[in-house]
Amino acid sequence: MTSDTRERPRLTPKGERTRARIIDAAAGLIYERGVAGTTLEDIRASAEVSGSQLQHYFADKDELVQAVIGHQADTIVGNQRQADLGDAGALQAWRDMVITTAKNAGGRGGCPLGSLGGQLAESDPQARVLIAAGFEQWSAAISDGLRALHAAGHLRADLDPDDLAVTLLAAVQGGLLLAQVQRDTRPLETAVDTVLALATSKASRSGGSRARTSSSRTYSQHDPGRGSSPE
Repeated sequence: MTSDTRERPRLTPKGERTRARIIDAAAGLIYERGVAGTTLEDIRASAEVSGSQLQHYFADKDELVQAVIGHQADTIVGNQRQADLGDAGALQAWRDMVITTAKNAGGRGGCPLGSLGGQLAESDPQARVLIAAGFEQWSAAISDGLRALHAAGHLRADLDPDDLAVTLLAAVQGGLLLAQVQRDTRPLETAVDTVLALATSKASRSGGSRARTSSSRTYSQHDPGRGSSPE
């Protein structure tokens, strides 16, 4: 997604690399320290550019933050599409990847896009719009895979794949936030596994109404035949 707010001259390949390096440095620092805790001087030093170079590519911090939002959204959506959730085994592998990434981080950081939303949604309307667009693209990428799973009979017939994508994304966001503040990934695992267990349940309940369950089993335990964890 594009987050530039003004017309700029076309960059040379070297200029594109320099700009990308600045955005990458800013994204890393902002993820670790937050927007308010990251200064332009911090970014300049991390990207190893001069102050004049930084000003050449970004008029101010707001414009750079908007570029970071686009960078984080593009990265997440690109990774999501590569996961190709249209295969049941890939859905299990994606679930394992989400949990493993959070475990490896010790719950720290939360979601790179969601954390930006928490910081900027109420103070920066333009940033909020960009973050919302990123989430919409992420949800759409999940939906594409779930539609294929639904058509192949791997999901409950009474579920709408688009609604399920929103529910799954909400479970991931809420689970990552709880993992961040509790430094424990169990809430994330519980949220994601419960949604996936409900979505793949074949049992008939209440004439086809959406199911409720008290099971605390994980998705992989609920249906061990659906794919395997990534090596």
